[in-house]
Amino acid sequence: MYNHAIERFQINDYQHAMRRWSKNKKIYGCMEEIMKAKKIILAYSGGLDTTTIIPWLKENYDYEIIAVCVDVGQGVEELHQLEERALASGASKLYVKEVVDEFVTEYIWPTLQSGAIYESQYLLGTCMARPLISKLLVEVAELEGAEAICHGATGKGNDQVRFELGIKALNPSLKIIAPWRLWDIRSRQDAIDYCESHGIHLPFTAEQSYSRDKNIWHISHEGLEIEDPGHEVDYNKILKLSNTVETAPDEAEYITLSFENGLPTKINGQAYAPVALLEKLNEIGGKHAIGTIDLLENRIVGMKSRGIYETPGGTILYKGLEALEHLCLDRESYSFKQTASVKFADLVYNGQWFSPLRESLSAFFTAIHQNVTGEVKLKLYKGNLIMAGSESPYSLYNAALSSFDTGELYNHSDAEGFINLYGLPMAVRAWMKKSHEK
Repeated sequence: MYNHAIERFQINDYQHAMRRWSKNKKIYGCMEEIMKAKKIILAYSGGLDTTTIIPWLKENYDYEIIAVCVDVGQGVEELHQLEERALASGASKLYVKEVVDEFVTEYIWPTLQSGAIYESQYLLGTCMARPLISKLLVEVAELEGAEAICHGATGKGNDQVRFELGIKALNPSLKIIAPWRLWDIRSRQDAIDYCESHGIHLPFTAEQSYSRDKNIWHISHEGLEIEDPGHEVDYNKILKLSNTVETAPDEAEYITLSFENGLPTKINGQAYAPVALLEKLNEIGGKHAIGTIDLLENRIVGMKSRGIYETPGGTILYKGLEALEHLCLDRESYSFKQTASVKFADLVYNGQWFSPLRESLSAFFTAIHQNVTGEVKLKLYKGNLIMAGSESPYSLYNAALSSFDTGELYNHSDAEGFINLYGLPMAVRAWMKKSHEK
């Protein structure tokens, strides 16, 4: 029975549990003692903020700190020695959850189908990952019997909203601790000083302490000189995924994308699994300086911020799918999709992924893409994406109708009656105005 209790409550240190055991206590007394240990789940990246948070939590809360890193494709360099760093900082353990496939198929692909772009430029790279990360944090919290989740988002940022809305949507009974809204640290230099005072080594200096977020879809850059909108950013210093326009190849490259039901399946006729396809397009797009933007955006919390975003593969996919939609969607469907896309972008940006409206809109986008199948050819050259042809078995383009040559399918004289009826409200208004002038 004792061993059963140990297993049930996941006590890793058997000897420690034995010291708590007393022959004078019944098994239920032992279990009650074990349950008193409070646990907190920390969303951990190994960056400056979350590295600072671990010793701060140990100083201010009587919790066992369990770090959770959700791998959404940030790369092996960001995961290197992550467990060592987390444990050295004071965490009791680290979970690394690899969910790149789920991220691409369940979050990126639905957003791609929606055509959602925030404020005409941002392809929502950070926003799409936050609900999935929240989902994993809640799952580990429930597994560990934790009572709280902690995140390192600042009190000025969007991510505090996204994380906390995600957690509330999945398990509102969990407490949330947001150190940036509580502690005395006010800058990245303060955080660096705090870590150094606690004997924690950081693999960067204040001069390189940009706030970056990377996943398989994109990488964002904020902070330091980027915060000055009047300053031209040195892309040679900033970019990680892409060449600059100046260093991109001097020769164009053509690629052909294949889509089925609005989702990408092939590059140049070769089939790829979703993750591999996106990785390949990131490589091609980055080489040709595709998808780098400098955006001054409106945050959820009411202020403007400036970010540099690299989304090479995603930009190619957006362009390719849009071209195929122009070929396959009727006018009313495409028009409503544009309207719905703006709303979808706002929902994702604002952290409302787990909402009935977002789920309903995704069902709509899936439905209207059932015939968006075909191939799109694109020309990539020094930051430019140039259309080079598209075709589909479901194409609504009819050369016999669209050609300047008169054909049997269209009678030019029919247009006169259509225009008279279509323009009737304008004519009625004009007659009214003239009658009042008289």
